[in-house]
Amino acid sequence: MARTRRPSGQTLNLFRSLIEEPKQWRHGYELSKATELMSGTLYPILMRLSERGLLEHKWVPPDDGGRLPRHVYRLTAKGLAHAREQIELCAATNAPAGRPLRHA
Repeated sequence: MARTRRPSGQTLNLFRSLIEEPKQWRHGYELSKATELMSGTLYPILMRLSERGLLEHKWVPPDDGGRLPRHVYRLTAKGLAHAREQIELCAATNAPAGRPLRHA
């Protein structure tokens, strides 16, 4: 029996936020405010999703000279499909995120 781990509630929350405008680059601070996730939770999720090819990321220079470059993120095509699939799966089964699914 194959098992697929569902994403955490925090990851689903991030997916929902990113899906709203999937082609738009989003700053970590903006994502933190939208998801109400603390940086210690958000950034490890962003790094993990990036490593899996579900997010792309880049550094952008500041608009004015007073700020440091900022890291921005957005879903890849693979990430968008995966995010939609996970959100639909959790909604369809009414099961909490993070629980393993059992496939026959």
